[in-house]
Amino acid sequence: MPAAKLPDPITSLQNPQVKRLVRLRNRRERERDGLLLIEGARELMRAESAGVRVDELFVCPELFSPEAHDLFPDLGGATPLSRVAFEKVSGRENPDGVLGVAPLPAPRLPQPGSDALVVVLHGLEKPGNVGAILRTADAAGAAGVLVLGRGADPYGPNVIRASQGSVFSVPTAVLDEAQALAWLAEQGFRTVACTPDAPADYWDTPLTGRVALLLGAEHAGLPAEWRTAHQSVRVPMHGQADSLNVATAAALVLYEALRQRRGGAPGPGAS
Repeated sequence: MPAAKLPDPITSLQNPQVKRLVRLRNRRERERDGLLLIEGARELMRAESAGVRVDELFVCPELFSPEAHDLFPDLGGATPLSRVAFEKVSGRENPDGVLGVAPLPAPRLPQPGSDALVVVLHGLEKPGNVGAILRTADAAGAAGVLVLGRGADPYGPNVIRASQGSVFSVPTAVLDEAQALAWLAEQGFRTVACTPDAPADYWDTPLTGRVALLLGAEHAGLPAEWRTAHQSVRVPMHGQADSLNVATAAALVLYEALRQRRGGAPGPGAS
């Protein structure tokens, strides 16, 4: 079947569609309209695979990457934009010419099994860190991610990009602190705070069973009330560095938890 012929592209930066897409890059506007922007062929395909309904598709075939050509061979129903118009609405230096608008997903709390691992992010502000942690949580088989407070929007375009669409694969919920604490207690999770001043190294700590890894912002760490967890762990550091990137620390602890879940025992210092 021949590909559908696209209408002439929108070229004006003053076009209402272009102005609306630019406006939706703002979190407050997205939340007010109940919408999100999903940019990138891979990210869109992962969103649709996870059941996200993409209502509008905007394309610029001139900018298509090989992956975009492969994943979107049929552009029927898409709205074409000129290169200038697409680059105006895009948040990327080298866009691949595909952008969708979808309803904002409802918060998805995990359905935890007996060995469920969840990640709790408190006040993380950098979209790149939140996206990287979501991507690692997906890869390590975490049951879900809880995002607390008004840090980086897990459904913001930059987080979606950094997660490469994993935010749609991993159950993710934005909660306030009271909601998160109540849910973790109700579900019987053992909380493990990741903090540089913890007494135990992460590889010496049992991380099996229902475990919630607590991670705070790099500059402030976890607030005092979240440090009174069941256990606290540190990533040991030698040399001049006194802290690690939070996404790096999360990856180390997540994969240690995965190793233990596959039968590896904690180190000799475990209790």
